[in-house]
Amino acid sequence: MLRHNLFHAALVLSFLLTACSEPAKVEKTEAEKTPKPLTGRQAFQRVYPQARVWSPDAQPLHMRSIDLSQVKPEKGKAGAWEVIFVSPSKGKSKSYTFSSVEAEGNLHEGVFAGPEESYSGPNGPSFPFSIAALKIDSNQAYDIASEKSADYIKKHPGMPISFVLEQTNRFPDLTWRVIWGQSAAASDYSVFVDATLGKYLQKAH
Repeated sequence: MLRHNLFHAALVLSFLLTACSEPAKVEKTEAEKTPKPLTGRQAFQRVYPQARVWSPDAQPLHMRSIDLSQVKPEKGKAGAWEVIFVSPSKGKSKSYTFSSVEAEGNLHEGVFAGPEESYSGPNGPSFPFSIAALKIDSNQAYDIASEKSADYIKKHPGMPISFVLEQTNRFPDLTWRVIWGQSAAASDYSVFVDATLGKYLQKAH
């Protein structure tokens, strides 16, 4: 009888220990599955190898953040990014996106290539830039822009923030444009930051 009782007690104890350990295991698994936002440079490093497979002379032309409702943004980070590359040898441009999740707007988890389009050289405000010029990441650009924007942030708490990376004639170096709003067109305030030297450049209203 004593042996039977001991066996029964051991069985109950084993069941309780297993039951207690299961929630922790599930919680850890769910945490691992939570999609994370990325900085601009992190996203760029993921799409660039595929752009070089498309064309060995691929050059970045334009990069922008994409806000996703499924991914909580962090300072200088976004759930998805788009980079447009151009190939002088092909006379084509091609966009690549990196997204943390499947989402609307033809966004797919991981790296996804868009269609080719004709390209005959710069015909707008931006032109191809050197990869070596991208020394300041989007989270660093955000910190620099925020230091100059304390009053605006105080008056407009909780505004979405978007990012654009491009080389234009407006400034001598590659620049981040930190935008308070979903896009430059829909925003009344943004800050330009030098993406090579990490300097504050200018506010735009």
